[in-house]
Amino acid sequence: MTTQPKSRPTHIAYIVEGEGEKALWTEIGAMWSHEDGQGFNLTLKALPVNGRLVIRKRKEQDGTTKQSSGR
Repeated sequence: MTTQPKSRPTHIAYIVEGEGEKALWTEIGAMWSHEDGQGFNLTLKALPVNGRLVIRKRKEQDGTTKQSSGR
């Protein structure tokens, strides 16, 4: 098993169920860029994964946790 890098993730992984404004976005992991910029490490915290997997650039949050609306 690999360990996570010490830096903050650059992207967040979501499973998206549904379409449009009614879609439910559930955070399931995080992704870090490799130092050489040629790849990523992806750590998932929810399995099995069913649905559409979406990776989005990480946004800073104000300390509140939001499970939906990952955009």
